[in-house]
Amino acid sequence: MPQFAPQELADQLKDGLLSFPVTTFDADLRVDEAAYRRHLDWQASHGVAGLFAAGGTGEGFSLTPTESARVVELAVDVAGDRVPVLASAGGSTAQAVENARAAEAAGAEGLLLLPPYLTECDQEGLLAHVDAVCSATGIGVIVYNRANAIYSAETVIRLAERHPNFIGFKDATGDIEAVTRVVARAGDRLFYLGGLPTAETFALPMLQLGMSTYSSAMYNFVPEFALEFYGDVRRQDRAAVTEKLNRFVLPYLDIRDRVKGYGVSIVKGGLKAVGRDAGSVRPPLQDLTERDVADLTALIDAAGIRPADAALATA
Repeated sequence: MPQFAPQELADQLKDGLLSFPVTTFDADLRVDEAAYRRHLDWQASHGVAGLFAAGGTGEGFSLTPTESARVVELAVDVAGDRVPVLASAGGSTAQAVENARAAEAAGAEGLLLLPPYLTECDQEGLLAHVDAVCSATGIGVIVYNRANAIYSAETVIRLAERHPNFIGFKDATGDIEAVTRVVARAGDRLFYLGGLPTAETFALPMLQLGMSTYSSAMYNFVPEFALEFYGDVRRQDRAAVTEKLNRFVLPYLDIRDRVKGYGVSIVKGGLKAVGRDAGSVRPPLQDLTERDVADLTALIDAAGIRPADAALATA
C-alpha cells in the first residue's frame, strides 16, 4: 500500500532531485535482478527525493509488461522504505492502464505517463488517454509532455479538475511559452519537473518557469555531483552552476552526442566507468564504444567527481 497520498507525494517530489535508475541486464539481456537490487540500494542511499523505475533511462520502452511490473516490484522492495518509488506507463492506452494497475499492485507511490505509442493524437485524444489511466489507479499520475503528447494548458486544467490523483507535469519540450501557460493556469495544483535530455543543462532557466526539480540521469553514476548541482540550482548560484557545467556537464554532452540514443547508453557507460557495471543496453540502442567509455572515464576523473563509495561495486 502506498505511503503517500497523491498530493503528499507531489509535496515530497517537488523539493528534491529525482532520478530514473537504469535497468540492469545480464549477458543475455535478461533483467539481472541481483545487480538491479545492488544498484537500487546504492541509489537510495544518497538522499534523492524519488526514484522512477522502468522509465526512459531504465529502458522501460524495451521491457515487456511482465518485466516492467517485476522491475517496479523489485524497486519497491529494495528502496520503497527509504524513498518514494514511481513506475512508468506507456504504449497504447490499454497497455498504460495495465502498467498503472500493476504498478499500484507492486506498491509504487506514483506513475509517469509516457506518450502513447507511435500514433499522432490531438487534445481530446490525449484527454481520453490520461482519463483512462487516472481512472484506473489511485496513485499519483504525472504526465510527460513530449513527442506526440503535447498537452495544452486547457487540457491540463480539465484533467486537474477531473482527477485528484493527477499531480504533476514533466516537460521535455523546452517551449517556454507553452510551459508558462500551463504553470500560470494550473499554479500550485500541480508540481512541475524538467525532463529535457541531460536536464542539468536546462535546470537553472527552467527553475524560473516554476520547475523546482528535474530528473537527473547522471545521478545513476555520480550521485554526489548530481545532488551538489541540484543544490546549486535551487540556491540559484549561477557561478557554481556554470563552473559545474564547464567542468563536467558540457563535455559529457559532447560524448553523448556522438551517436543517436547515447542519452541512455552513456548512463550505463558512466556506471561502467565508475566500477558499477550495469550490463549492456538492449537494441535498438547501442553501447558506448571502448573509446567512448575511456573518454568518459577520463572526464569523470578529471572533473574529480568519482563517487566516494565506488569501491562498493565489487562487494
